[in-house]
Amino acid sequence: MGLPRPGDAQSPDSTVLNRTGRVAHTLIDETSGIVRSRWQENVWWVHNDSGDRPRLFAIDSTGAVHVAPWHAGDYAAGAEADSSANPPWPGVQLGAAAHIDYEDIAVEDSTLYLGDIGNNGNARRDLGIYVIREPFQYDRRTRPVKHLPIQYPDQETVPAREWDFDAESLFVDNGTLYVLTKHRKGQQINVSQPGTKLYRLDTEHTHRVNTLTLVDRHDTIPPPTAAALSPSGDRLAVLGYASVWLFPRPERKRGSSPGLRPDDETHWLSTKPRRIALPADQSQQAEAVTWDDPHTLRIANEQRNVWTLSLKTKARSNGRR
Repeated sequence: MGLPRPGDAQSPDSTVLNRTGRVAHTLIDETSGIVRSRWQENVWWVHNDSGDRPRLFAIDSTGAVHVAPWHAGDYAAGAEADSSANPPWPGVQLGAAAHIDYEDIAVEDSTLYLGDIGNNGNARRDLGIYVIREPFQYDRRTRPVKHLPIQYPDQETVPAREWDFDAESLFVDNGTLYVLTKHRKGQQINVSQPGTKLYRLDTEHTHRVNTLTLVDRHDTIPPPTAAALSPSGDRLAVLGYASVWLFPRPERKRGSSPGLRPDDETHWLSTKPRRIALPADQSQQAEAVTWDDPHTLRIANEQRNVWTLSLKTKARSNGRR
């Protein structure tokens, strides 16, 4: 397993961070994950952090929630929902699902993967990932195709002795799911420390727990709050509160069989990343990231702001609130 070496990350680039809107809908109060739909125009799916019902919301590029036109007179949307006599648009309800601590969402083709993987106290025994056929933006309800229970291979006790088994980052690569952990110092929920471990889901059992496979680690990256694989699969974006790290796809070793996936192809964290610093007064609690296109990231924070980050240029930030 490759370990990061001093100097692996380049010096941080300066940032082009542009605010595109605000998620003002009253029921979306703690955005924790975002993905762009692959088959619906101007649709991004978001979800709340812990404490909400099991559901998703469809928003547009400005952060406004999509409401079915035939229900426009029955529900309120946006900031006015706080004072409206009509109930706020409830989003897409997920049947046969629980919401313990949704932390990230991933998309591939028309399938969504919703990670109920938050584990702040490192004591959960019900971690899992929901597999959902992406709903139509105006749907009122759907249900997951399946739920994949997961556990870490190197967690020996519950709670863990070392609090390295929380996760806020999930991505999918050609049908294979990956989880990046977030670590805490001294068994203190509010004290994070650098470093992450990358795990792969190799089985898809629905009636028994799937044990993840540890495939890589990085000891100095800031605590990851979200991750997303680029549309072409050539780069992995890992978000933190103050930076984005872009890891290029690991190269296949010479002599590897084309029909097999050698372990070196999963060593994302052992490649040399590009590091982009984010202005703290803008990013704040940045918890969600997705790719709009091969050159643009979309970032959402728990303060309801939505930003885009251009990867083409290196310039000073121009998207102040």
